[in-house]
Amino acid sequence: MSAFNAAKLRADFPIMKRLVRGKPLAYLDNAATTQKPRQVIQSLVDFYEKHNANVHRGVHTLSEESTGMAEATRTKLAVFVGAPKPETLIFTRNATESINLVAHAWGRKFLKAGDMVLSTEMEHHSNLVPWQLLAAERGIKLKFVPVEPDGTLDLAKVKALLAESPKLFTFTALSNAIGTVNPVAELIKLGRAAGATIHVDACQWAPHRPIDLKTWGADFVSFSAHKMLGPTGVGVLWGREELLAAMDPFLGGGDMISRVTLEKSSWNELPYKFEAGTPNFADQVAFGPALDYLTSVGLENISAHEHALAAKARAILEAEGITILGPQDSAKRSGVVSFNVPGVHPHDVGTTFDLEGVAVRVGHHCCQPLMNKLQCGGTVRASFYLYNDESDLESFARALKRTLEFFKVKPKAGVL
Repeated sequence: MSAFNAAKLRADFPIMKRLVRGKPLAYLDNAATTQKPRQVIQSLVDFYEKHNANVHRGVHTLSEESTGMAEATRTKLAVFVGAPKPETLIFTRNATESINLVAHAWGRKFLKAGDMVLSTEMEHHSNLVPWQLLAAERGIKLKFVPVEPDGTLDLAKVKALLAESPKLFTFTALSNAIGTVNPVAELIKLGRAAGATIHVDACQWAPHRPIDLKTWGADFVSFSAHKMLGPTGVGVLWGREELLAAMDPFLGGGDMISRVTLEKSSWNELPYKFEAGTPNFADQVAFGPALDYLTSVGLENISAHEHALAAKARAILEAEGITILGPQDSAKRSGVVSFNVPGVHPHDVGTTFDLEGVAVRVGHHCCQPLMNKLQCGGTVRASFYLYNDESDLESFARALKRTLEFFKVKPKAGVL
């Protein structure tokens, strides 16, 4: 597209015509999942109507078509993220499964008692709990880079912890809870210099900012289709080829094997070694048009658009003296706006916003340690994407005003 036009893009999303409680939908819960354009929805319908058959082993026409379409998405995805080879991209159910795959298939084989895994205090539970389980099982040590009061990471503290020679450094590229944009390339560089294997949780990065795996230099990167205009039920793990080859399978069953006898089995080639059983092939096919859509719009354009909307949302909040969590430096912020209304539980704020048709996320955002560090039980989170526009900001402002009036709140100005 020659120029970014949110109104034109918005027309591609059927759900945007919905009324919620008699009000136009203002969907500001994009960090949880994104809406789907007509192109993605139609591709799924077309697949089930014209091509549906199980993939890989069939020799009949429908199976061959289904296999080709699903694998075409893998090839397209390799271009989208700069993967050296399509076969280094593993399809999973979600990014949570992708991270668990690393913990089980890599961690169980290459981590031993006393080894250290380094992460951060801002991680989603999906990049915390698998390592806790492994630590309890194997006796590995977990250490965490502390989050500063402004929601950022201090590189000096990162370096100090990396000096303790962790075997793995696993961190989020972008905080889902408070919108912190981490210096991914610098963190990877520091981790590799320390001799650590690097895993990046890119769930909140991939939908908004370009990934070039060759430039990043990480060992594992995980993300999800449903946060990128794609269907639910499709996660992605990219792994360095030599590491994937050295790892044992995560799940056993059909398709991940080369040969099976009653006594033993041998494994299939990449990526199928890690894709046991019938995959979610229909949604993999529909992920392809989502990638096409994002490519046509341009991730740089998307990031700039949502950043501008988020800045205006912050201004609306600041004008009312609302406390906003996360970095004050705009270069370190994303399209996520996380805030609290003094004296009002986030769930009550979210309910009041819903009365105005505004969908926001409330709670701890699967980041309880981070919420504890920032001394709050949860927040209200508004997150923007390519189809949001000024009308959503108007609805946001109206919902905030209604909340303040209903709860008779007169907050004091402040940014955390």
